Amino acid sequence: MTKVAIVGLGYTPPRPLTPDVSYKEMIYEAAVKSYHDANLDSHRDIDGFVTCAEDLIEGTSIFDEYTPDQLGAVQKPMHTITGDTLHGLAAAVMNIQTGLMDIVVVESHSKASNIKTYPHIINYATDPILNRPLNFHPHTIAGLEMQNFLSHTKTTLEQCAAVVVKNKKNALKNDLSCYGARLTTREVLDSPLTFSPLTQLQMADHIDGAIVFVLASQKIAKKLSKKPIWIKGCGWISDSPTLETRNWNVCEYARLSAKMAYKQAKIKNPKTQIDFFEVDDTFSYKELQHLEAIGVYKEGTAGRACLNGDLDPDGKTPVNVSGGCLGVGSLLEASGALRTLEIIKQLRGEAGPRQLKKANTALALSWRGIPSTSGATIIFSRK
Repeated sequence: MTKVAIVGLGYTPPRPLTPDVSYKEMIYEAAVKSYHDANLDSHRDIDGFVTCAEDLIEGTSIFDEYTPDQLGAVQKPMHTITGDTLHGLAAAVMNIQTGLMDIVVVESHSKASNIKTYPHIINYATDPILNRPLNFHPHTIAGLEMQNFLSHTKTTLEQCAAVVVKNKKNALKNDLSCYGARLTTREVLDSPLTFSPLTQLQMADHIDGAIVFVLASQKIAKKLSKKPIWIKGCGWISDSPTLETRNWNVCEYARLSAKMAYKQAKIKNPKTQIDFFEVDDTFSYKELQHLEAIGVYKEGTAGRACLNGDLDPDGKTPVNVSGGCLGVGSLLEASGALRTLEIIKQLRGEAGPRQLKKANTALALSWRGIPSTSGATIIFSRK
């Protein structure tokens, strides 16, 4: 099958509030930038489009009807992936590998500031018979999962707080970050308790923004870009949707999606073969849970590694150099796009003050958030 690369990217600067622009205007701005970055003469050269959106969050059904105009996709093949951006990138890769398309565009965005009742919306994803009638806040599930993770792996609260300290500090070097800060673990743990044992600073805040990627087949990629970033492997998994039947001790969506991506990319030891990682950290414990699930650290050891500085930009396994969701902010279904954006900048050597010395291969892991067990993993390479 043909190899696939990302040859163009465009984005709007993330912000907590965007009352001055609509999501359509943000998408248009990101699309224009991405087409220019990909050296496309015209949007007419694009064969297909993918938009990543959840109808319940957008407030409109059949959401791909609302994005063709600003992408230049009128009367072109287009579909919506009701999932994170990494799911959309995987769909674009498969579109190209069929041989039917050479250039595919993937769009994702967040207008979280428009959502007044986010907890009520995501509550629709809980079981309508067993869970929803209890009328609890969905993030209660995160508190329960964190407590189980701490108990099962012997990870400590201080180790989870260290994730926040690291990522918010990393975000200070990222011009796209909205929540960079210098904190201590004590300040993190002493912030207001939200969903025990989670505290306020251990939860990512939402932001607005749009990101567009241009993907191309091997024969086209080398013509369009001097620095194509190759997608070496994609994996995606949805575990049990119900709280009563899932295995709370194992993060299966991360483990199995990474396993799928490793097989395609011929990765046998991620800790030695992958230079840095951008993984979902919507909640502090999630970064540690994800690192252990994808085999970078053994069960119960990721927290100690964070405290020891191994996950720092100059550590053994740099994780979330961008600042992650905790430092930059959460773009909802576009959070995986932020992970990808950082990886592309690093692999291109365009990350500025946070540029890593060794950046040849990277892994991005996304999670669709509470209450789902749905995630995706993609491995990127300069070569």
